[in-house]
Amino acid sequence: MKIFGIIPARYASTRFPGKPLARIGDRTMIRRVYERCLACRDLDELAVATDDERIGQEVASFGGKVILTSPDHASGTERCGEAARLIKARPGDIVINIQGDEPFIHPDQVSQVAGLFRNKEVEIGTLVKRIASPEELFSPHTVKATFDIQHRAICFSRQALPYCREAVPEQWLSSTAYYKHIGLYGYRAGILQQLVKLQPSPLEKAESLEQLRWIENGFRVHVALTDRDSLSIDTPADLLKITNTDGF
Repeated sequence: MKIFGIIPARYASTRFPGKPLARIGDRTMIRRVYERCLACRDLDELAVATDDERIGQEVASFGGKVILTSPDHASGTERCGEAARLIKARPGDIVINIQGDEPFIHPDQVSQVAGLFRNKEVEIGTLVKRIASPEELFSPHTVKATFDIQHRAICFSRQALPYCREAVPEQWLSSTAYYKHIGLYGYRAGILQQLVKLQPSPLEKAESLEQLRWIENGFRVHVALTDRDSLSIDTPADLLKITNTDGF
């Protein structure tokens, strides 16, 4: 079994065109993500999957591996699926989908997802972190996750889940545990090829959350708890906040 780390990256982001090439200090965002993932000893191979020659040239300039993919993919999962086919990943291999807009991803988080697959029953793996602030709990931009006692996801939602009936919302965090989803995924390569053939589902369309498509179609998503947060760069304003507060 091999573990492939794949970083899907596209240039034509609606909210932040050219985002992977945005500079954070002396390096581009995609380079920062790549170099942090190189520090993960659990990965057998690491590559950036992109449809854009400019991103490909940047990755090649610092010695990274590039997989050129179709421009027609609707999600990072689809891009990872094509990349996995191109590198001839076997059904039992593991593909870890690493977000290209999280320049502070920690290698331990990648290892945590990889470690889930020691359990042969795991088809898809991801991370969750306990929510500590009301701002996160009630923000639609923070995806919440619920899971069973075997750490299999029950639901993901932009709403605060569960609804705490016996307390007012201001007391929810002190009444029960809430978890945010960290958008790092691992898949068995054979399962990944099944996922990319699925059609969008009703819950997915309602919440705009791709992982609900998998659950609605009967796939199991196992979660591991992390105490590390994630920080994605979605807009130029997000990048400005980073450069103003983190010394870059």
